[in-house]
Amino acid sequence: MVRRGMTPLHALQSATVNAADLLGVADRAEPKTGMLADIIAVEGNPLDDITVMEKVVFVMKDGEIVKND
Repeated sequence: MVRRGMTPLHALQSATVNAADLLGVADRAEPKTGMLADIIAVEGNPLDDITVMEKVVFVMKDGEIVKND
């Protein structure tokens, strides 16, 4: 999406919050108490360099750590 002209912020929002809203699962869109959000972490700031999203180093799904490099 960034290669096609989107800003990194808009690409990330499109793939997360906006997609959850369109799918009717907005309760999975925000990492806060009572929500079902899954969490990932990357090394670096994807707003500065979107390619850091290609190497996810941490994944938490349903409150359980699935990956922790």
